[in-house]
Amino acid sequence: MPYLDRDGVKIYYEERGTGPAVLLSHGYSASARMWKGQMEALSDRYHLIAFDMRGHDRSDSPDDLARYSHELTIGDMAAVLDACGAKRAVIAGLSLGGFMSLAFHLAHPERTVALMLFDTGPGYKKDGPREEWNKMATTRAAQLEKDGLDTAQASAEVRVAHHRSARGLAQAARGMLTQKDGRVIESLPEIKVPTLVLAGEQDKMFIPSADYMAAKIPGAEKVILANAGHAANIDQPAAFNAAVRKFLDRVTAA
Repeated sequence: MPYLDRDGVKIYYEERGTGPAVLLSHGYSASARMWKGQMEALSDRYHLIAFDMRGHDRSDSPDDLARYSHELTIGDMAAVLDACGAKRAVIAGLSLGGFMSLAFHLAHPERTVALMLFDTGPGYKKDGPREEWNKMATTRAAQLEKDGLDTAQASAEVRVAHHRSARGLAQAARGMLTQKDGRVIESLPEIKVPTLVLAGEQDKMFIPSADYMAAKIPGAEKVILANAGHAANIDQPAAFNAAVRKFLDRVTAA
């Protein structure tokens, strides 16, 4: 299995297919395994790349909280693209992976061909809601350390992961799921690349975020999938893949 060494932290990644590159980032407490259906369905025309974030599944889970951050995750994403020979890519992700895709674009707009944001949100402008989110993340971390991996949420994208360390997931919650400021949400009106915003109609937590991002990102395309929840790609794979392929075919056409 291919791994990157990022200053002593091993990051697992995988790739399949040839053509325009697409980087897929998973949600918190999920892993690259959640993208199996997309790796199989879309690699006939595209170079699909996925990875396990720090603290998740096959990647390392260092004990030190300083080894988990948005900045390090962005660096991991760039390093994975480098390892796969992709100077530029469509940057895509679900939930935490979608937020990190926006953060990657903010840091590396020159490497971002387009964005695909699945069942995700752009963070918070106001301190109060951000503090509530961070409280949720740190409470989740404490629960994992107290009760172990059996407390991992049982949503579809999480069930397919095989985590090795409750401590790693806890530190990832503290260092990567929490948010420090409103830079990502404030960047939305400045996004100049084609953007697909997609959510499952039953994902009540993130439908308002999808509406907000589609309104704020110039020219964004919004798709709401019927009979799908937070893991829209697993709940309705055929409809999800069709929407993604339609978007990719348009934005990567020569």
